[in-house]
Amino acid sequence: MSQIRLHAQRLFDGQNYSDDQVITVRDGKIIAIDQSTNNIDHHVKGLVAPGFIDLQVNGGGGALFNDSPSVENISTIIAAHSRFGTTGLMPTLITDKVEVMAQAAEAIAQALKENALGVLGIHFEGPHLSIAKKGAHSAEFIRPITDDEWQVLERKDIGNIIVTLAPETVSVADIERMVSLGIKVCLGHTNADFVTAQEALDAGANGFTHLFNAMSPLQGRAPGVVGAALLNDQASCGLIVDGHHVDLATCKLAIKTKPKGKVFLVTDAMPPVGTSDKEFAFFNRTVHLADGKLTSTTGELAGSVLDMATAVRNCHQGLNIALDEAIRMASQYPKNYLMGCDNEKQALLIIGASADFVVLNESVEVQQTWISGQRVF
Repeated sequence: MSQIRLHAQRLFDGQNYSDDQVITVRDGKIIAIDQSTNNIDHHVKGLVAPGFIDLQVNGGGGALFNDSPSVENISTIIAAHSRFGTTGLMPTLITDKVEVMAQAAEAIAQALKENALGVLGIHFEGPHLSIAKKGAHSAEFIRPITDDEWQVLERKDIGNIIVTLAPETVSVADIERMVSLGIKVCLGHTNADFVTAQEALDAGANGFTHLFNAMSPLQGRAPGVVGAALLNDQASCGLIVDGHHVDLATCKLAIKTKPKGKVFLVTDAMPPVGTSDKEFAFFNRTVHLADGKLTSTTGELAGSVLDMATAVRNCHQGLNIALDEAIRMASQYPKNYLMGCDNEKQALLIIGASADFVVLNESVEVQQTWISGQRVF
């Protein structure tokens, strides 16, 4: 058994702050939190807080998941994001051929079999989307669901599964089938009207992918998908708080409107995260980075270079959200969504929990990241 004892100058367990706490970790789990100062292995300055959980990550470290769905590529992406406090993520496959979907599922299965740090499952963003709201997705791969896709979605060895779909392109019966398999169904890249979105929610869909982006907007006489997202208290919404995807005032409106715990942070990150790269190949196009924004040669926003630590800072400093709540939006709330739990008052760093935590300085910059009791940054 491997055991370490870490002294935290200040600890935020997900609910409460405390000073001079010693966290004892054995075999990746927290087995004690106390103030006994015997046999300390690590003294940590700054704030120890729950690690961040990102449910929409297309790439990082120069790697795009679609380009090479492999354990090696997944490890590269996780290593890049761990520098910014992410301790768990969902590698996200952008709309692609079914063969690539199958390769991605196989890579996730292998990573989980090898107990790769930080892998929570897989997010299929597409291919059952709306052409009208496809964004940077390739229209040539957008298609109705077939038995080939079901063979991938019905696998039981790929961890948690999120599927982003447009409800006008997928039947209620198919949404119900996904939900019966334990899949989290999110509405996104959709031009559906309010009634169609509500029918999907009634069928068991319970999330919205990058709220406001690539979905029918809220209007006075047409509430659209955005209206359905804001009105349904039980549904959770991912939000990209980078200042490019959604105006900060609109972010504030969503957070004010939704019940506490129902808006969580995502990055929608692309390969340049963790690198100095200014462009990358994306299917048959090139995506360029300028002024913090990624734009495809065909004109659309193409993901982001946002990392979770920056998203937390943007919420805290740009949206005037208390730091503890901003951290929960990056940790507790996405975990609640993935696990199907509605308790927004549950601490994450407690005895029995996985030792996944981040160390932040006063500027909310990441100093260390630990996953399953291993320091990875």
